[in-house]
Amino acid sequence: MKGLIVSIFTLLISSAFFSEKENFKSASNQPNILWITCEDMSPHLGSYGEKVAKTPNLDQLASEGVRYTNVFSTAGVCAPSRNAIITGMYQTSTGGMHMRTSPLVPNFKEVPPYAAMLPKNVLCFPEYLRKAGYYCTNNDKQDYQFEAPVTVWDENSKTADWRGRKNKNQPFFSIINFLTTHESMVFMNDKKPLLVNPNDVKVPPYMPDNLIIRTDIARFLTNVQTMDDQVGNIVQKLKEDGLYDNTIIFFYSDHGDGLPFVKRELYDRGLKVPMIIRYPNAFKAKTVDSQLISFVDLAPTILSLTNIQIPKYMQGQAFLGNQKAKSQRKYIYAARDRMDSEYDRVRAVSDGRFKYLKNYMPEKPYYQNVTYRLQQKGMTEILRLRDEGKLNEQQMYWFRSSKPVEELFDVKNDPFEFHNLANDPKFNAKLIELRKKHEEWLKKYGDLGAIPEKEMVAKWWGGKEKAPKTNEPQPIINKNSLRIKSSTNGASIGYKNHWADKSWKVYSGEIPISKGDSIYAIAQRIGFTKSEILKFKY
Repeated sequence: MKGLIVSIFTLLISSAFFSEKENFKSASNQPNILWITCEDMSPHLGSYGEKVAKTPNLDQLASEGVRYTNVFSTAGVCAPSRNAIITGMYQTSTGGMHMRTSPLVPNFKEVPPYAAMLPKNVLCFPEYLRKAGYYCTNNDKQDYQFEAPVTVWDENSKTADWRGRKNKNQPFFSIINFLTTHESMVFMNDKKPLLVNPNDVKVPPYMPDNLIIRTDIARFLTNVQTMDDQVGNIVQKLKEDGLYDNTIIFFYSDHGDGLPFVKRELYDRGLKVPMIIRYPNAFKAKTVDSQLISFVDLAPTILSLTNIQIPKYMQGQAFLGNQKAKSQRKYIYAARDRMDSEYDRVRAVSDGRFKYLKNYMPEKPYYQNVTYRLQQKGMTEILRLRDEGKLNEQQMYWFRSSKPVEELFDVKNDPFEFHNLANDPKFNAKLIELRKKHEEWLKKYGDLGAIPEKEMVAKWWGGKEKAPKTNEPQPIINKNSLRIKSSTNGASIGYKNHWADKSWKVYSGEIPISKGDSIYAIAQRIGFTKSEILKFKY
């Protein structure tokens, strides 16, 4: 390889597979897209009927856009649901279903920390956008069950947004994520003034009603109000930049409320989230859309909106754009697996009204003693009252010692999902229908949750004690161009023209070079450790 000098640098950065076989359209003149996301929040917005928390900024966004009323996460907890969002695949099919893979909770020794090893043709969907010319940023949580590849974002930081573009005409896809409503903020913010009066909150029937519980709910709703103010600041920033009427704005939460017997559950309160989409110039303002939408639909929908071909491996369907599915979704699917140190396996299917649950570990209790949530005063108060025999039948519902194999709920008439209809002959047809849909879903996509976690990781790692390493990128010089390959099947490659460059580019074909040029390159397949960084000098 004449005229090529290779030197090796080690850097703890990852990349992901990028398929050069996909045929993509140009991103020129394509829409700017902004995702404003929050954490651990059911539909507590005025536009969804919230009476206590005040959310004027998001209500204004809803009045100028489309309010979706049947949007569901694929898990009642963040990392598995984010795995589905970023891949467009059910986390149970990729191995990203356990909460979480790395870092693990303290003293959990069942499996070593690991990254989910995705199929070799799967990548994070923003890479498709970047290859098509988009500027992509994330601010700043990822939590995908694997380290985000360097090829996913132009910038990932607490300050990253569209303003980092050098060319202000370049289309952008930016995510602004607010931790403000996260479960942890209920106990971490407990010294701050409340904006909501505890006497005004509504206590759900599965929780005891006293000042401790009411204060936690008031704290949570106070956090919702604070988050709404933050959303208002982002909207104002868009307006200052003249982008408000030239950007498609999404708002949604990653799953249901971060409160006891909500988060981590497959009841609607754990899965159903608000979603608002505001189009440029307030197109479709004040519209309400009740179609079923799953988080696996987000990635294909963004690709559809940006005129990028949706890869066949994605398991969701676009609900907007030129590749919008011919028919609306009829069912949503969700899964519950290990939560921190506690194992369980439950699968859910819903048609929007009837919810089917399959309990694969019926001998397990409903309640899991997840240490993390014990930091909430309301959680410890519930346990105290339980131990003192002071909870009523509905409040004890969570603490049943075992589960039936199948459960069926009519969420319209039984919104808290207290009454199991699986043994009611009047609902036998619906039970059979949803059971069949669950079995078809398993057959079509597979379910790695059926495999012991340790066995799954051992298979990925070939029986070794650590993940395989991606082979180094190798240069191929052809006159005045450079091609880069890695012998690891499914490896993705990122490169820089200068070491000081802020971000890695996504390698997708020949790179023009001249004598004296240097190129830095790194390769990685998701789930493998990254290669070393090579410097190619021509």
